Amino acid sequence: MVSPNPRHARISVIGAGPGGLTCARILQRHGIAVTVHDRDAGPDARDQGGTLDLHADNGQIALREAGLLDEFFELARPEGQEMRQMDLTGTITSHQVPEPDERFKPEIDRGQLRDLLLGSLQPGTVRWGHALDRVGGPAQGPRLLHFADGTTVEADLVIGADGAFSRVRPAVSPAVPEYSGVSFLEAWFSDVEARHPDIAELVGQGGAHAADGERGMFAQRNSDDHIRVYLIQRVPADWIAAGGLTSEDTDAVRALLLERYAHWSPRLRQMITDNDGPYVDRPIFALPVPHTWEHDPTVTLLGDAAHLMPPLGVGVNLAMLDASDLALALANAATVDDAVHAYEKTMLPRAAEIARTLEGGAEHLLATEFPDFGEDDHQ
Repeated sequence: MVSPNPRHARISVIGAGPGGLTCARILQRHGIAVTVHDRDAGPDARDQGGTLDLHADNGQIALREAGLLDEFFELARPEGQEMRQMDLTGTITSHQVPEPDERFKPEIDRGQLRDLLLGSLQPGTVRWGHALDRVGGPAQGPRLLHFADGTTVEADLVIGADGAFSRVRPAVSPAVPEYSGVSFLEAWFSDVEARHPDIAELVGQGGAHAADGERGMFAQRNSDDHIRVYLIQRVPADWIAAGGLTSEDTDAVRALLLERYAHWSPRLRQMITDNDGPYVDRPIFALPVPHTWEHDPTVTLLGDAAHLMPPLGVGVNLAMLDASDLALALANAATVDDAVHAYEKTMLPRAAEIARTLEGGAEHLLATEFPDFGEDDHQ
């Protein structure tokens, strides 16, 4: 099969996260048709995760190409760039306060970013309730997308933007994510100024971190008077199930945590005892470094599907930069194959370099000094 011109190609993006939606938005701005398939029943089917920062040298570049940078700054929280490092008593040992006009990496809730991107797309671009099972068809195309509901769709290019456990990735790579040895347990706090004023004061307007080398705690202000706290531990991936529990057994999980954080001050342990609702278990996985694959003219990957790394300031930013690079390559190439070649020539070395820097970096989250990678996508 001769690779088609991108403007005549059937392009399917799998995954309606920030990377997939950014790619679709930029393609549409350049007059290229695209369809996004997502497993969720609709845009409000589940919580989208916490706050993230978009950097001027990657995520914001993508938003500029998407024509959405001004709208982003209207929603973003520059004050969220504040960072506090604390000891185990809750005393601040290091405090970074952004300048009033600092815009290098302002925070935005993940749900707000997704809504911004969704609202920018042509009606009907996203097909909800389409959970991909596998990618079939010959490497030269056309590809056949097999969905869990038994339906199929033909595509000339399949873009895997479907995250850590991508269903597109096996079409080009046998790699699977590996557990890092470090796990997050997420806790939520609502109406914090009225209901959790001590925690609100402790966290400030951005993020606050404390650790003792074996366990850590990272708290982060979200919009609408919310705070999310991530309890970070070096534990087996199934540590909750191994104790005969689920993450929804809030009281029993809390009792385990209070034992493990017993030597921490009561001020910090409020973040274990006072959360609203159950915990959310988030073990940290990463792909092997480097993760590469043989070029395929009809399938490529972006974001976590291509280069899953520890949550140390690169996740969404890199996914959106990937999306921008791929969309622009498609807009400027004579064929889909040429565009995928050009994109991967840039993306794969960049991702490999960053992944090597962050390899094993989940351990840094347990260090008494918070790693200087920025805060991104703690979800």
